Amino acid sequence: MRCYCRYSYLIDIPRVVQAAEIHPIESSDSGLDVETWLRSLSSEYSPHEIDVIRRASDLAQKAHIDQTRASGEPYFQHVLAAANILVSLKMDHEAIAAALLHDVAEDTSTTLKDIEAEFGTTIAGLVDGVTKMDVIDSLPGHDPAMLKEHAQAESLRKMLLAMAEDVRVVLIKLADRLHNMRTLSCLRPDKQKRIARETLDIFAPLANRLGIWQLKWELEDLSFRYLEPDTYKRIAKMLEMRRVERQDYLDGFKAGLEQSLRDANIEADIVARPKHIYSIWKKMQRKNLDYHQLYDVLGVRVLVRDVAQCYGVLGIVHSEWNYIRGEFDDYIATPKENNYQSLHTAVVGPLGRTVEVQIRTHDMNAHAEHGVASHWAYKEAAVHDGVFEDKLQWMRQLLEWKEEVSDASDFVDRFKSEVHADRIYVITPQGRIIDLELGATPVDFAYHIHTEVGHRCRGAKVNQQMVPLTHTLATGDQVEILTVKRGGPSRDWLNPHQGYIKTARARSKIQHWLRQQDFEQNLTAGKHWVDRELERLGLNQVNTKKLAEHFNCTKVDRFYAGVGRNEIKLGQVVRTAERLLNRNTSEASPDLPKITPQPEAREAGDINVQGVGNLMTQLARCCKPIPGEPIGGYITRGAGVSIHRRDCSNYLRLSAESPQRLIEVSWGPDPDKDYSVDIEVIAYDRHGLLHDVTSVFANNKVNLIAANTLSDKSSNQAKMRLTIEISNIDDLSRVLAKISQLSNVVSTRRISG
Repeated sequence: MRCYCRYSYLIDIPRVVQAAEIHPIESSDSGLDVETWLRSLSSEYSPHEIDVIRRASDLAQKAHIDQTRASGEPYFQHVLAAANILVSLKMDHEAIAAALLHDVAEDTSTTLKDIEAEFGTTIAGLVDGVTKMDVIDSLPGHDPAMLKEHAQAESLRKMLLAMAEDVRVVLIKLADRLHNMRTLSCLRPDKQKRIARETLDIFAPLANRLGIWQLKWELEDLSFRYLEPDTYKRIAKMLEMRRVERQDYLDGFKAGLEQSLRDANIEADIVARPKHIYSIWKKMQRKNLDYHQLYDVLGVRVLVRDVAQCYGVLGIVHSEWNYIRGEFDDYIATPKENNYQSLHTAVVGPLGRTVEVQIRTHDMNAHAEHGVASHWAYKEAAVHDGVFEDKLQWMRQLLEWKEEVSDASDFVDRFKSEVHADRIYVITPQGRIIDLELGATPVDFAYHIHTEVGHRCRGAKVNQQMVPLTHTLATGDQVEILTVKRGGPSRDWLNPHQGYIKTARARSKIQHWLRQQDFEQNLTAGKHWVDRELERLGLNQVNTKKLAEHFNCTKVDRFYAGVGRNEIKLGQVVRTAERLLNRNTSEASPDLPKITPQPEAREAGDINVQGVGNLMTQLARCCKPIPGEPIGGYITRGAGVSIHRRDCSNYLRLSAESPQRLIEVSWGPDPDKDYSVDIEVIAYDRHGLLHDVTSVFANNKVNLIAANTLSDKSSNQAKMRLTIEISNIDDLSRVLAKISQLSNVVSTRRISG
């Protein structure tokens, strides 16, 4: 019987590049001696496999002979380092050979056919897959117009196909990116930030979804180091200052736990829990805590033989120390989406200090550290194949998107949301666990179950209680969907302001269904959408033909049908209508004189008055313009410049009567105040109506400054005129959409002068 403790204080140092102290992956990988490295493989690989790796190494050295990196080191050292990372993950010889060759076909005169002739189709296919994955580098932080190119979407689809066919492609790319991040200091600061942002947005979440936490943690910490250097150094310094104190405390905690496990005849290895700077910062942000308040800065991990012993250790820990409510998670009974399994709890240890304890089996720990890579380390055991297939299933599902998304930008958005989103875990009535994106609704749940369930969804029960379809689900909820026999999704579900859907999967399924409907139906729906929104926001004077032309529609009917199919987004229509009204005011009003802008604009509050400084401005009460709307100025007698909407009837009248008193004005670059807007709500009167309307304002942090209500007993209708403070037209659209969802509400609109 044995129970001993091994400590490795992970990221207790203020420099993440010392990866040997972080985890087993070798980080002193610059300047590796290739012959020494090849000899070190003899304990893990057969002579034939080492021969393949040696030949790949020879070809890579020859191909990259004249190439150097930004640091000045030979380029071959980069591919050798990437291969060494895969060795540490215990990958097979084909993946290691492909890692050595992954830049040969792209950057040298050696072709993919040359590689295939020398090493066969499998290794050549891996090299080709890594080359295709280069499309990821252009996803975040680039011109969104690039993402709409068909070739870009097709490249992304090929990358996903390569991932689903052989996940080793992703592992090679992750190893390549990890070494690039370890040597990022050699690049310019702007490149450092761009590459770090790509890594944090795409590659670290990919490693997480594949369960490779060794790579995930280091990629996150390295990215954070370049994106938030001051915060990174502050947390690292706090960890360093308290390292000795923390070690002494954990030694005492470990001794007590070790004795309790020995008394219970439980064999266990106790190791220190990793300390990762990025995860510490994320928890500080999420829980609004200071560093000293975090539960898991002090932590241990207990590794045991089987699941029964996991729960046995949990009982001992909870009997020895008081546990903290709300900090217990059972990821053994309910694994994470990447099949991570462990018990997590936090207890109040000696001296009242909080310690997080993780409990798992040795196999669970191996899978947590290596994820899908462990499939190759244990490939002789068929029991691992089911877990391996589960981890790859989500990638295969990505391939179904191609027929469901309308353009490449939607395709990329869905890809990023799938790999990057925080997750919740809900339960079907049959007890099946479903993982969804944080913030998901019953509609998202329905589409995750089956496309037809989503289409025919009309209601939902959460924990046996009826809830609206906009209800936000939480981990542990039991969800039941109520459906009809026939029917399709509502177009309102796609309105982002109404909150019916959160996930890109549900959105693409709805859009795909709408595109299949007939032209007349989409035309009618689109016209209704556009007319309702423009009327509600007071933009209905826009020239619809010119609005359609802006979206490359020569006929208005095609424009409406495009909106009905959701190929043209309603938010784009609103913003375009604002611009057109601004541009066409003088065309629509021939008597309105054109004003020649002065070369200089000085700022007065949130309004720029052309050519005049220190001039008082005030928003006209008749039309109450808000940022983003076209505006004009009128010089009053003694009250400065009155700011009107360009289409305001009073402004048009004043411009005809006193054109010499008009002055060119525009919104300031960053208006940071709220503006009062009058809105009208018409509804069938009922008890609590005004309370429900004002609750919408409170929930959306909108200030109500005046309210006037009138009830008509004969028609049982209530008319409300409300004055609210709003910061921009998008917020106004969202609030009006929320009010229109209330029961008994007939219409909502903005009142403009």
